[in-house]
Amino acid sequence: MQKSAPLITPVLIAGCTILMISFAIRASFGVFQIPIAEEFNWPRAEFSLAIAIQNLAWGIGQPLFGALAEKMGDRRAIIIGALVYAAGLVLSSFAVSPEAHQLYEVLVGFGIAGTGFGVILAVVGRASSDANRSMSLAIATAAGSAGQVFGAPVAEWMLGFLSWQSVFLVFAVTILAALVMLPLMRSPAPAGRAELEDSMGTILVRAFRDPSYTLIFLGFFSCGYQLAFITAHFPALVTEMCGPILPGGVLHNIGITTTSALGAVAISLIGLANIGGTLMAGWLGNRYSKKYLLAGIYTARTLVAAAFILTPITPGTVLLFSVAMGSLWLATVPLTSGLVAHLYGLRYMGTLYGIVFFSHQLGSFLGVWLGGRLYDVTGDYTLVWWVGVGVGAFSAIVHLPIREHRLAAA
Repeated sequence: MQKSAPLITPVLIAGCTILMISFAIRASFGVFQIPIAEEFNWPRAEFSLAIAIQNLAWGIGQPLFGALAEKMGDRRAIIIGALVYAAGLVLSSFAVSPEAHQLYEVLVGFGIAGTGFGVILAVVGRASSDANRSMSLAIATAAGSAGQVFGAPVAEWMLGFLSWQSVFLVFAVTILAALVMLPLMRSPAPAGRAELEDSMGTILVRAFRDPSYTLIFLGFFSCGYQLAFITAHFPALVTEMCGPILPGGVLHNIGITTTSALGAVAISLIGLANIGGTLMAGWLGNRYSKKYLLAGIYTARTLVAAAFILTPITPGTVLLFSVAMGSLWLATVPLTSGLVAHLYGLRYMGTLYGIVFFSHQLGSFLGVWLGGRLYDVTGDYTLVWWVGVGVGAFSAIVHLPIREHRLAAA
């Protein structure tokens, strides 16, 4: 009797560790919105644009690093990504103008691309058996959420005794330390003969001519919009729009005495809830239609976001929203990446998923930048929040016509 392949492998452990550290740093940038704006007396839109550019650079860099990994090797691509990430953080720590921050966030965005989902999920996917692939991708994605659990609160804690510049330098050292996991990133490339004979150009042309690939590309836009907007602006939204934390209440008794601290905890709680949500998505993705699961996730996000903004914002509703949205947060990633691998094979999964992820980051750019811009125009986040509700409904609809049967090779 043939022994089944193990789910937990050294490749999965190493990939989870790198993703956890990379996303802990990335998820903390919203905590710096108010400190940096207040130090330099900038409008909210200035640092928002820097984070938006970071997300756009991440999207541009994702297919590039995916192709680089497939040509030069996964580990070399990850090393380059970590070095660029650290360089962007170090240079950002010395930036004193909005233009400098916006320029250096290009490096941070490319660094996230080299140490993030596009490269790591492709390695994990190739190293997994068919039976374990959906769950392996979910575990790796959940590791990114685990980084979000402690990223924002740790940044908030460090800001209590360090300047934001020093925190950026600590982050730079931390992302370089993640490279100690690279010796474990030895991934086989189980590809069929037809996949090996097809060139990257052949696979790309086949995907670009497939309407389903276009629908996946369009559908991932709202995921980026919602996630990036909330990561970058939700701490500030909670700080300014949430009702007070009353003395003697549960939150006050456990040390959360300000809405600023509640905002950081909300980001952490979203990440914590997402661990369970993403693992559940991976389990369901092995058993049910991925396109219908994705449509259901986007529908649920739309309803949760609409309910939150239609009710008075209190510490209780912030916590409820964080748990509900967190359970849906990155649940789309293993399903979307798994759908790409299912339709077009594993050989060029990094590049194909990277291109789809570019749509995600276009949404991220718009969500972060528009959040800051409309805040400066209207004085709050209500209008830009409703835009997010609308794009979520759009994504729920466009996933329905996707064809889930793999195209035959030319």
